[in-house]
Amino acid sequence: MSEKQAKAKSTVPGPRTAAGADGAAGADGAAEGGPAETSRRGTWARLNPLLRLLILTQLAFNVGFFAVLPFLAEHLGTAIGMAGWMVGFVLGLRTFSQQGLFVVGGALADRYGVRPVVLVGCVLRIAGFAWLGYADADWSVIGSVLLIGFAAALFSPAVESEVARQAVVWEESGGGPRTSVLALFTVAGQAGAFVGPLIGALLLAVDFRVVCLAGAGVFVLVLAGHAWLLPQHIPGRERVGVKGGLGGLLRNRRFLALCCAYGAYLLAYNQLYLLLPDEVERATGSQTALAWLFGLSSLLVVTAQLPVTRWVAERLDLRRSMAVGLLLIAGGFLVVAVALPAGWTGNAGLLPAAGFVVLLTVGQMLVAPAARAWVPDLAVEGRLGLYTGAMSSVSGLIVLGGSAGAGALMDAGVSGVVPWAVLAVVPVGAILLLPRRSPARP
Repeated sequence: MSEKQAKAKSTVPGPRTAAGADGAAGADGAAEGGPAETSRRGTWARLNPLLRLLILTQLAFNVGFFAVLPFLAEHLGTAIGMAGWMVGFVLGLRTFSQQGLFVVGGALADRYGVRPVVLVGCVLRIAGFAWLGYADADWSVIGSVLLIGFAAALFSPAVESEVARQAVVWEESGGGPRTSVLALFTVAGQAGAFVGPLIGALLLAVDFRVVCLAGAGVFVLVLAGHAWLLPQHIPGRERVGVKGGLGGLLRNRRFLALCCAYGAYLLAYNQLYLLLPDEVERATGSQTALAWLFGLSSLLVVTAQLPVTRWVAERLDLRRSMAVGLLLIAGGFLVVAVALPAGWTGNAGLLPAAGFVVLLTVGQMLVAPAARAWVPDLAVEGRLGLYTGAMSSVSGLIVLGGSAGAGALMDAGVSGVVPWAVLAVVPVGAILLLPRRSPARP
């Protein structure tokens, strides 16, 4: 195993409250009650306090972030008066400063630990949101957006890598498949992405500045909670130098293959924001139905992620789970590609788009937890943060290039079937890239 599991199996300190006693019954509690009791008790009830804190962190991060992000483009175009190309440039900068720099945040988490990196990231996110609320010039907007993105590049890899490491400890101590923990993490993030825009929409009736300050307020609460609850040092997490890990990572072919396969999944997922709106517009003449399709995706993840993960963990290893998920995603693109020549419109025309969303979301439920669960087995000892961040950075570059290619196909005047058919091939090809060996099903 890539991390020092002998140390990691020691009792993880819980938050510095009376909840520490609860942590002792976390991962080890599964062994006490036997299989019958384990099946009755939910995964959440058996997690140690640190894991609970990190999962709730993901929920809070997304509530604060998605309270602001969905309304940013319109604010830039109407209130600030930016040209369309400039709005796109600013949004691209935000993505690059976040996703592209995940590898930096991961390396810093390996060097300095989770706590300081998360706290600094929260401070920067608070400053970025507050700045954005008062920004009224192009340079000011760009500065605030870069700060918001870089903040996530700090705290997200730190949190994600520690959740992955703790999930391995959970699995090895008999708590259950590591994918169950990572599925909870996914559900928490999706729930935050669902609740955040609802809060933002309510506050937008007052002013966009209020929305930004509310987002900053969420991160003030996160900062205060983590300053109090997050341990100074987590047993089993060895600090290493910032330098020295990148060369080994670039020579790790199995890990890079996983990154490319995960990048193919993310490229497919991002078509919710590129191909899907275009298809909804074609079918109905507006994008009103898009919100309902996004809501369907979120609802599926929140309600079905844990049962699906539980079912898959009993039957498939990580490689097969990712392969099946990628096949489902490819099937979603094929549904639209096959239906397009019929030229259906209205409610009937939305059925292929709904089928795409359902298959894409179910595929996501299989791919995302499995990919995160696989990283600890491919990472070099002490470099889990670097590897977790690198997977996001590499896949982000794939999404950037792939989305540009998909957009070029849409602008090339070819049949509307072509982009959907081409992107159906991408997940199938990604299956061939998956490393040949994955950890055996526990």
